[in-house]
Amino acid sequence: MLHTQEQLKQLLSKYSSGVWLSKIPQIYQDLFKQNMHPSAVKDLENWTHICCVEKPGRNQIVDRLVYPTGNIPSKPTPMASPPQTKPTSLQTKPSSPDVQTPLLPTPPHSPLVISADDKQKLRKLLEKQSSGLWADSLPNLFQEAFKSELPEQVLADLSVLSDSCVIEYPMPNKEKAILYPLATMEEESPENPVVLPHQCLANSLVPPLLLPVDDYLSVLVVEALSTNSLVIRYIGPAYSQALEAMEDSMREFYVGKKQSMAPCVLLANRLYAVVNEELEVLRAQLCEDVAGGVKVYYVDHGFSDVVGKDKIRRLHEQFLRLPFQTSTCSLAGLSDFHTKSAVLKVLESQVCGHILLAEVVETGEVPLVVLYDTSQKDDININSACLKALQDGSLCNPLTVNSIYLNVSVTHVCPDGTIFCQVPCCGLARLKSLFEKIETFFSSMESSELPVTKPFQGKICLALFEGKWSRVEITETHGSCVVDILFVDLGHPASVKVTELREIPPAFLNDVITIPFQALKCTLEELSGEGVWSAKCFLWLTRNVLHTNCSMKISRLDQSQMVHIYLFSSNSCHELSSSINQQLLNSGCTSPMLALAEHCTSLLAAGDAASLPVATKGLALPLVLHLPQVGQTIEVFVSVACHPGHFVVQVCEDLFKLTALMGDMIVHYNNVQFDEALTVEKNLICAAMVEKNWYRVLVKGVLGNELVCVYELDYGKHELVSSGQLRPLINKFRQLPFQAIVAELADVKLTSWSEESTMVFRYHVEKRTMTALVKSVQDAAFSWDRKLALYLRDKSEDHGDVWLNKVMVDFMCELNKPE
Repeated sequence: MLHTQEQLKQLLSKYSSGVWLSKIPQIYQDLFKQNMHPSAVKDLENWTHICCVEKPGRNQIVDRLVYPTGNIPSKPTPMASPPQTKPTSLQTKPSSPDVQTPLLPTPPHSPLVISADDKQKLRKLLEKQSSGLWADSLPNLFQEAFKSELPEQVLADLSVLSDSCVIEYPMPNKEKAILYPLATMEEESPENPVVLPHQCLANSLVPPLLLPVDDYLSVLVVEALSTNSLVIRYIGPAYSQALEAMEDSMREFYVGKKQSMAPCVLLANRLYAVVNEELEVLRAQLCEDVAGGVKVYYVDHGFSDVVGKDKIRRLHEQFLRLPFQTSTCSLAGLSDFHTKSAVLKVLESQVCGHILLAEVVETGEVPLVVLYDTSQKDDININSACLKALQDGSLCNPLTVNSIYLNVSVTHVCPDGTIFCQVPCCGLARLKSLFEKIETFFSSMESSELPVTKPFQGKICLALFEGKWSRVEITETHGSCVVDILFVDLGHPASVKVTELREIPPAFLNDVITIPFQALKCTLEELSGEGVWSAKCFLWLTRNVLHTNCSMKISRLDQSQMVHIYLFSSNSCHELSSSINQQLLNSGCTSPMLALAEHCTSLLAAGDAASLPVATKGLALPLVLHLPQVGQTIEVFVSVACHPGHFVVQVCEDLFKLTALMGDMIVHYNNVQFDEALTVEKNLICAAMVEKNWYRVLVKGVLGNELVCVYELDYGKHELVSSGQLRPLINKFRQLPFQAIVAELADVKLTSWSEESTMVFRYHVEKRTMTALVKSVQDAAFSWDRKLALYLRDKSEDHGDVWLNKVMVDFMCELNKPE
C-alpha cells in the first residue's frame, strides 16, 4: 500500500482544489496505467497524512471531495452554530437518524431581520438555480439580478433564510453551504409524503462500483437500447451474490416497520427503500411524482416503476455500503451503427435479459467490450452478429440445390479439403468497385495512417493480400502485437502483426460493412471427411483449381452452412464423371486421412532409441541461459507449480524477448505451408502448436495413436499434441536461450507431497511474480535438466513480505500435528 499511497500523493498534487472521490479510480488508471487497489478507496478517509476527505453534511450526496493535505480551500468563517431546536415545518428537510439529511440548526430567534421583499427576490433567484447555489456567491448574484444588496450578516447566519430556501452544508466544518429552492406545498402526513425537487443523487457513503480485474466477465444485460450504452450487472461473489445478501438483510430489516420507517417528505433524486408487492425490499432513486404514486428507478436492477407512496421507506445507512450494481458498457466496433434497426433487433433478441461473457477491450468510465453467448454449442460473438445483421442479403447470389453456377473462382484450399469459392453476384461486383476506390484512397496518403489500435475478436478491418487491400476479420488475438485474421472474401487465414492492419476509412465504412462476405465455404461431395488430406491430394487440388475459373453444381446444403458441391474445371461440361470430385477418386485419394497415417508410420518407425537432443537439419541448439549465482536475488515469474519440490520459473528481465519471439513464431508458422511431414522422434527439438500458440518444445515421447508428448522449453509445461502440429524449429527461433528453469523450495524437503500442501503452494505462487534468493545451483548438460534451490518472497501482500518457505514449513507442521 505504500506504493499506492505515493502514487495517490502524486495524483492529488494535480488537483489542489479537490477532486471527487468517485473519479479517483479512473484518474489513477489513466495516470499510472494500472488499476487502483480496491481497498484504497475505502481507506482514503484514514490516510490523513495524504489527503482530507470532506464528508457532506447531508446524507444523500453521492460523492465526497478529496483534497491533498493542507490544501482545503478556505471560506469565510461563519458564526458558531446556535443550539438546535425541533422543526415545526415540513418545508425543511426531515430529521432521521438513518439516512435523511439532518435539519439545519435553527436558533430560537435571530437579531437579523430580512424583509419579505428580499425573501421573495431570493426565492425567484433560486428558482432559476434548481441544482443549488453556493451561499458565498449569493450576494453578487443578488446584486446583479435586483440591483440591491442583502445584509452582510446573512452569510454569517444563514438560518435567517430557512423559511425561504433549503440550506445544506456539504462539509462537516460547515465552511460551505448550498441553497436550494423550496417547493410550495401543503403540510401532509407521513402516509402521503410530498416530493420536493432535488438534484443530488444518493449518498456519500455509497462507494463507486469498480470494474472487475478479470479480462472476461459474466454480465447480465438489463437494458440494451443502444450499442453505445448497455445497462449491465456483473455476476460474481463481490457483485450479484453480495446484492442478494444485502436485499435479504433489507427484507428482514424493513418488513413490519411501516410507520417507523416512512419518510415525512420525499425528495426527488434521493435514495429510498421500496417494499414491493412480493415483500422484496430494493434500493431505489425517486424520480418524480406521478398519478397514482411516484416513479422510482431501481439503482441495483436498472429499471423504473411506479409505486405507491406508502411503499417508500427511509434507507438506513447500513444499506449504503454496497455500490450500485448497475453499470454501463458499449460494444466494440459498433459505435457508428448504434441506431440501426437491424442492430437493435439483435440486441433485443440475443442480448437483453441474457447472461453473457464480456471481454474487456478498453477500460474507462464506460468500458468497451465484446460480448459472447456461451450457452450454445458454439460460442456466438454478439458484436459480429450485429455487424452481420447489417449485411444486405439482396447482394448475394441465392444458393439452390442442383443449380449450376458458372465463372466460379476458387480462392483458397484448406488442408482438410475444404475449399472457398467466389460466386458471381451483385455484391462481388460492388466489392471490386469499392476496393478500387479504397486503393486510390490509400495510395494518396501516408501508409501509417488509420492504424488499428484496439484489436479484438470479430473486428472488421483491412489487410494486404498479394499487394491489395482486402477485408479481414480478426479471429484470435495473441497479446497486443499479433492477431489471427481471416480474409472474409477469400477464405484465406493468416497471422499478422497488428501494425499491418488498417481501419476502414470512414467514408467507405458503411459500404464495406453492408456488402456480404464473398467467400463461400464448400466441400467436395463424396470426398468430405475429417482430418488432414494427404499431401498428394492437397497439392493436386491446389494446382488444378486454385485461382482458376470453374463451375460448380450444388449437391446439398447442411445445417452447418457448408455447401456440398461437384466442381468442374470448365463452364461447358457438367457431367459428374468429368468433375474434379471424380478425378480425385480415380487418382486413388479415396481416404483423405492418408496424411495422419503417414505421420503415424514414421512415428512408430522412429521408436524411443534416441537419448540426446536431435538437431533439425543440422541446426544448433540455442545458447544456454545464464543462471544466477548463489546468494543472488532475482525477480521471477512462476509459470508452473507442481509442488514445493518442483516448479518452473522464468527470469522476468528477459520475458519481453520471449513475448516478441512468441509473436514472431505465430506469424511465421501460421503463414508458411509445410508440404513435407516432419520425422518425429524422442528428444527432437521443434515447434508445436498448443491452443493456437506456437511453442519451442522437446519431444519427450512418441505414442502409437498419433499423439506426441512434448515439453515446453520456455514455460515448463508438458502437453499432448498431434504429430501434425509439429514443425521444424528454424534458426531464427533458436537464438534466444530456453527460458524455463526448474526449481525447488530451499530447506523444504519431502519425498512426497500431500494434496493439501500442493494446493496451498500453487495458490501462493503459480502465475505470479516473486522475488527469489538463490541458495544453490544444480548444473547439467542441457538447460531443461538444471535446477535451482530458491527462497521465494511475495512482496504483494499489504501487511508485509511473505516468505513461502516459512509458509510451507508452518503449514506442514500444522498438518502433521496429532489430533
